[in-house]
Amino acid sequence: MKLAKKYAESVKLYDRSKSYELAEATKLVLDTAKAKFDETIELHVRLGVDPRQADQQVRGVLVLPNGTGKTKKVLVIAKGDKADAATAAGADYVGAEETIQRIQSQNWFDFDVMITTPDMMGMVGRIGRILGPKGLMPNPKSGTVTMDVAKAVKEVKAGKVEYRLDKTAIIHVPIGKKSFGVEKLTENFNALMDAVVKAKPAAAKGQYIKSVTLSATMGPGVKVTYNKG
Repeated sequence: MKLAKKYAESVKLYDRSKSYELAEATKLVLDTAKAKFDETIELHVRLGVDPRQADQQVRGVLVLPNGTGKTKKVLVIAKGDKADAATAAGADYVGAEETIQRIQSQNWFDFDVMITTPDMMGMVGRIGRILGPKGLMPNPKSGTVTMDVAKAVKEVKAGKVEYRLDKTAIIHVPIGKKSFGVEKLTENFNALMDAVVKAKPAAAKGQYIKSVTLSATMGPGVKVTYNKG
């Protein structure tokens, strides 16, 4: 009930039907983040595309200027020199067949991102039905299937995020923590929105950016005025 009460108090701080300029919207989101932990600030972008059409997909990755505020655990599936490079780059776990077996038989998922070399994808693919639903399946488009595993590990550790459409044509991406403050969150917001605008499919017709909303983990959404798409 306490959380519900705090949520109700947060809603009273602003007009939910109104859109706010970015700086004011960010400040309002921080004001509504009333939980006792350092809440994640999330960006939600509704696009004017049809997610059912292959030529209207919007997906990409970028390293946020100020990171995400969360250090992700990285598992690299690789052998030989690539395994050594992954370890040197700071991967939390490095393995091959035995690690795949561990995931399959022990339901082990103590990692946030899996990176693999192309030659190991056949092996990784065997547990695709387990990894897929959890959003852990490596993919060349997200930079998690690569020969340069060291670079991939460093980017994830630096705050790389992936953005992609869901079935309702909305992109949901964390852009930092409450503790970041307005300036850092604004920088991350602008970097991500620039990337989404540049990723506009040629087949997209009409208004591309339909709506932009910011919210804290436990807080209500605040609409952001955005006129660049």
